[in-house]
Amino acid sequence: MSHAIQFPLMRTVGFDGLLVTFADTMTEPSNRAALALRGAIEMQKLEGVVETSASLASTYVRFDPARLPHAEIEDRVHQVLSQRDWYTAPLPPGRRLWQVPTVYGTGLAPQLDDAAAAAGLSTEDAIERLSQTRVRVLTIGFAPGQPYLGPLGPEFDIPRLKELTPIVPEGALVLAISQFVLISGPTPTGWRHVGQTAFRCFRPEMEQSFALNPGDEMQFLPVSQEELEEIRSTCEDGTGGATCQEITA
Repeated sequence: MSHAIQFPLMRTVGFDGLLVTFADTMTEPSNRAALALRGAIEMQKLEGVVETSASLASTYVRFDPARLPHAEIEDRVHQVLSQRDWYTAPLPPGRRLWQVPTVYGTGLAPQLDDAAAAAGLSTEDAIERLSQTRVRVLTIGFAPGQPYLGPLGPEFDIPRLKELTPIVPEGALVLAISQFVLISGPTPTGWRHVGQTAFRCFRPEMEQSFALNPGDEMQFLPVSQEELEEIRSTCEDGTGGATCQEITA
């Protein structure tokens, strides 16, 4: 007989890891919970905790078992979990809003029309909805500094392509399953290339090599090809002409 999984679910990962999972799929509440719990554990500054991270719907804690035994870290995390409903918790402080100049469609992002059709929208309506939506950095992964961003509206819950696009460039904005990915380096992808930016997610020459943090928000504002070319020729700091401000609420 099968039994429904009860969330949050805590599991050990190897000999030095603990994973708290809030759902078996990504939703806004499960991602919020993962980010908020990670922030709360970070604030505890527990001796023996080596690092924490958050995925789409889970919080991971890596610890030194010689300094912090399994039973003790599990007990500490259980105590934090019991403090509140993490699905409605405030997101951690220090988050930022990035507004990024973006060319939608044209030869720079040639799969916009296909994505709009798959969503049941005209190209113009798709641009309007995509550019007006503020999306959260749900997690960073697959490539250095590369964010998964969402959620987008349910109309953009479109599947990945059946065949890979051989290469998309750094700064490409790609779309599938109600999420964006902002590409951190040239790569093949099965996601639809709908926008192009000059934003660099991964800046290895800088002390802070990842431009974004989980919980940050982004908005991709439409500009012309000419405007993007001007940004590329004049902006050398990797921001691609983006503005950045702290989120205070």
